[in-house]
Order: sequence, then structure tokens, then C-alpha cells
Amino acid sequence: MTHVSPVPSSDLTAFCQILRSCKSVALLTGAGLSVASGQWLFSIRPSYNVAYVNIHVYRVASIQAWKEDPGRVWVRHHENRDTCLKTSPNVAHKLLATLSLPTIRNSLLPSLADPTKPPLYITQNIDGLCRRAIDTALNEATEADEMDQDAKELVRERHIEMHGSLYHTVCMQCKSKRWTDETLLAPIFADIKLEALNEEEKIPIDQLPRCGGVLWKGSNRYGNCGGLVRPGVVWFGEVPEGQGEIIRQITKVEVLLVIGTSSLVQPAASYAGTVKKNGGTVAVLNLESSPVDKEADFVFLGPCEETIPELFQKLKELAGSSN
Repeated sequence: MTHVSPVPSSDLTAFCQILRSCKSVALLTGAGLSVASGQWLFSIRPSYNVAYVNIHVYRVASIQAWKEDPGRVWVRHHENRDTCLKTSPNVAHKLLATLSLPTIRNSLLPSLADPTKPPLYITQNIDGLCRRAIDTALNEATEADEMDQDAKELVRERHIEMHGSLYHTVCMQCKSKRWTDETLLAPIFADIKLEALNEEEKIPIDQLPRCGGVLWKGSNRYGNCGGLVRPGVVWFGEVPEGQGEIIRQITKVEVLLVIGTSSLVQPAASYAGTVKKNGGTVAVLNLESSPVDKEADFVFLGPCEETIPELFQKLKELAGSSN
């Protein structure tokens, strides 16, 4: 593996040369990636979160909060979900998603050990924008990048939403998991009032989203049993999704890009250290300096919607000069 200076560098050309020569790449993205889309959901701050309007995060994003008042939890998640549905992936999401396409990947990252696999793409975001950008890239691929269903499924498997997604629901009764982009998961959300957030009124459980959706008609089948469903996101105190696969893969990664995150929360906080311990290279692309910089070989500060295009432009220049 390539060894670099222990002092973080901002030499984009040097980093891109390492990136083009490495055999395995992983991406770790966070809230900063979605800022240009108008999102900053679940950006961890001491005690409070901007998106939650000074409501303590544990009161709307923990299993204890769910047990105490699932209505209050659903109202906040529905608000955030509704906001996400009205936004779109930005240029940074879209560029990262192009690494799902064989021709782009083979041009920009020509040394991958398995050119049929896209980089491991881990996101801490629950806004679904990374996934939507990938789906768009696959659906709008040119003839040269057309893939069969198995290849598309591999791309989606390599994208891990470790904190879940606002587009998922999980039934508390039959445990089925459902993806949906329906704008209204329960009629009560059409005219919900702010009082529900302040506990001046509570939403009856039988009016909250059910397994089978609003058209459920009494079935008890798996995936349509009528049970209460919860948002399919990882709450505080719960184990993030895909950890087994992430741990298995991260030890093999030669280059890790940490994008739009300060990586303060475990287990994501350990990924850069794991890559470094195994002789890999870590690059941080973030708006401002953070503790993860001490693990970095390269640090590129600035908005993701600027640093990611600059990165891809440099990769394209190097690809062109090598032809």
C-alpha cells in the first residue's frame, strides 16, 4: 500500500493518484453531504438537534420514547420524512452515485481488485438521498452501463444505510420491513397539529401507521398484518444496520473517503482508525476541521457540493492523461 506523510495533506492530485492505484475503496458519508439539498437530519449535537427544534433527541429517537408515546415519535419522523420527499439529491450525491456505473468506475478507479463491484458505500444519513441518487444513476444509465437485475442488486447491497432510512417502516408485530415513498402513511398526518409535539394531546395508537398501509382490511398475513409499524431508522441505543458486513469489509479497504461527517459517534468513529491500522489511506472531505482529521492522510475542507466535484474533475483529468 502507498505510504503518505503523517501530516494531513491537501494535495488533491497526490490523493487522486493514490485513489486510482488502490485495489479497494470505501465511502463513509454523513449529514454534510446533504446540506446542499436542504437537509441536516440527525446531525449529532450535545443534547439538541436543529432539525428537532429544541426537542431533546432522546424524546423522539429512542426505543424508550417509542414506548412512552409512539405518536410523538411518529409526528417528528413524519415531518422529517415529508421534508426529505420534497428535496432532491445534490451534485455531490449524484457524482458519488456514478461510481455504481461500470464505465465511470473503470475509468476513474482503474486498479480495483474486482472491477465488477462498486466501492462499499456507507452512509449515516437517514434521508434516503444517497439511495435515490444511485437508483437514478442505474435507471438513466447509457447502453454501455446497462446492467441486469443481479448487477443492480449488487450495487444496492454495497450501499449500507447504517442508521436506516425514513423511507422504511418496520412492523412491531410481524417484523416485516417495507420501503415506501408514499407521502401520507396515515390519515391523521394530514392535519396533525403542533400540540401533539408538546404532549398537549396524544395521537391514538389505532390512528398511527399500520402494517399493510391505509388500505389494510383485516388480514393477518406477514407484511399485511395490521400491526403498528415504527420508522425504519436506528435510534439511540440500537445497533446500526449492516455492521457485520461493514466490519468484514472495512479491514480490507485501502482508501477510505470520509465525506461530510465528523465521525464522532461509534461505530462509524472507528472506521478511519481501522483503515489506518491496516496500512490504508484516509481522506476527509468536510466543511470544517473535526477530530477525525487526526486519522487522516488528506483533508479537503469546504462544502461537499464543491469538494466532491473538484475530486471527480481531478480524477477525470488523470484518467484522460493516462489514455
